[in-house]
Amino acid sequence: MLEDLRIKDFALIDNVFVEFSNGFTVLSGETGAGKSLLIGALSFLLGGKSGVEQIRTGCQSAQVSGTFYIKGLSKSENINEDDEPKNASQWLSLHGIECEDDRVLLRRIIRDNGKSSAWIGDTPVTRGDLVAFSSYLVDIHGQHEHQSLMRVPEHRKFLDSYAGITDKVSEFTNLYSLLVNKRKILADLETDEKSRSQKIELLNFAVKEISEAKLKKNEDKDLEEEEIKLSSYEKLYSDLDLINSALDNSGNGGAVSIVKKIRGVAQHVANLDKSLESLNDRLESAFYELNDISEEYKNYLSNLVFDPERLNYVQERISLIYNLKKKYASSVNASLDEVFQFYNDAIKRLEELSNGEKNKENLLSDISVLEKKVYAEAKDISTLRKKAAVEMSDSVIKILSELGMKQTVFSVNVVEKTGNALEQKCGPYGMDDIEFLIAANPGNPLQSLAKIASGGELSRVMLALKTVLASSDTIETLVFDEIDTGIGGEIAVSVGAHLRNLAKKCQVLCITHLASIAVYADNQMKIEKSVTSNITNTKVFSITGKQRIEEVARMLSGDSVSQASLDHAESMLLKFGKTGGI
Repeated sequence: MLEDLRIKDFALIDNVFVEFSNGFTVLSGETGAGKSLLIGALSFLLGGKSGVEQIRTGCQSAQVSGTFYIKGLSKSENINEDDEPKNASQWLSLHGIECEDDRVLLRRIIRDNGKSSAWIGDTPVTRGDLVAFSSYLVDIHGQHEHQSLMRVPEHRKFLDSYAGITDKVSEFTNLYSLLVNKRKILADLETDEKSRSQKIELLNFAVKEISEAKLKKNEDKDLEEEEIKLSSYEKLYSDLDLINSALDNSGNGGAVSIVKKIRGVAQHVANLDKSLESLNDRLESAFYELNDISEEYKNYLSNLVFDPERLNYVQERISLIYNLKKKYASSVNASLDEVFQFYNDAIKRLEELSNGEKNKENLLSDISVLEKKVYAEAKDISTLRKKAAVEMSDSVIKILSELGMKQTVFSVNVVEKTGNALEQKCGPYGMDDIEFLIAANPGNPLQSLAKIASGGELSRVMLALKTVLASSDTIETLVFDEIDTGIGGEIAVSVGAHLRNLAKKCQVLCITHLASIAVYADNQMKIEKSVTSNITNTKVFSITGKQRIEEVARMLSGDSVSQASLDHAESMLLKFGKTGGI
């Protein structure tokens, strides 16, 4: 759920902070007030296209940030690298991003040089990452690009969610990945003997080279430390000699000798004044400690020997490890563990290639079993999808009729992928291509929803879909723009009622010009544009009580002051509002 949104220097917005509640929230205001700017800023935050034209005139950058509450986010999620995240929490876990208190902060900036930056929490991310993550948080429907209906691959997810087979499809994806992996191994085994021999030769050389090096864990770091010590022998000896000279207790000038001389005096003054006994004790301790330090420095210096052979060995060893990293690790600065990992992987790969024929027979057997299982599972999923597609299409058509699209035909088109039965061509999500088709006018053929529907139609189709999927949808915030385009009267009332019912399951934000939709909202926000000293600014604020009655009156008749308009607005709020509406 979107909890708050801060917009700074974005288009006509100077500095706005908006807090949102759950339920159904309407955004209203006069034409040209900048209602769509708020949704545009949200779309920008979610990874929408950016450009310098979005920066407020006279400013160097525009910034939008928003806090999202994600139920259960604090709970750790286990997910493998190859798995597709099912929700926002799994996406964060997969990317190693931690958040607290079930909340995550998104932030994005566009600068006047055209460069943009984005963060999820404290982690910088790419625009692609931002789009991928935010797709689990918000769906926007209207003129903006951040809407799932415009992405045909998302249609499969809608259908699978309706059919209740999302987990079943995920299990299929894992099975399919296993088949693809085994086919890849088989393809490697089936390369010509010369190529296989070359691979074996290269791997054997690498294994032999790494094995003969007799590497030890963290040896590179240990050698580098030793090399510094050995190559700095003269400086080390000189510094130690200076320390010994300063501490030496055999002469009169050493620190130990000086402290030794004043010990007797300190004992004498302590006998004369008992308050000095503690100082005398500390001096005594300091003498013994200093004397012990002096002896240890002497011993270290006496055993310090310049060993050019050891230095040469260490440097050669460092050079050897450098070359091994250069060949078998991601970089020369990588951890030595990468060389060990390459060695282990090479051993396994050699076993696979060396036992080619035996492995080939086993793989062919495994693949045959897997192909039958994959095909059977894909068939089962396809059957469930086709059955659900009919039910879903009927449900959506029924709701669209209530939303003023009575002649509209909507179809969830499920078509098996092309390919012969022998190869059993499937994708990672089964054997079906799925797309939503629509015929908005009688007699027209069904065509792609993403290509022909207008903004208002798309919003109403999405409202119908989200109503149908309310119990299984994981996206918690829905934004509707243009949903009231070309409608009014009873249809607008029906749209408002559907939006309020949908808001029982998720957070709904809606821009509307129609009072008959606005009165159904749990919360209402007004967007106003003002001009001060030739500078235009847009502001957003929540309205209740008298302010809301006046705004609804304005939406009804353009008149927010006449008693007739106010009475009409108040009666509608009392009739259609959730708890009196005011």
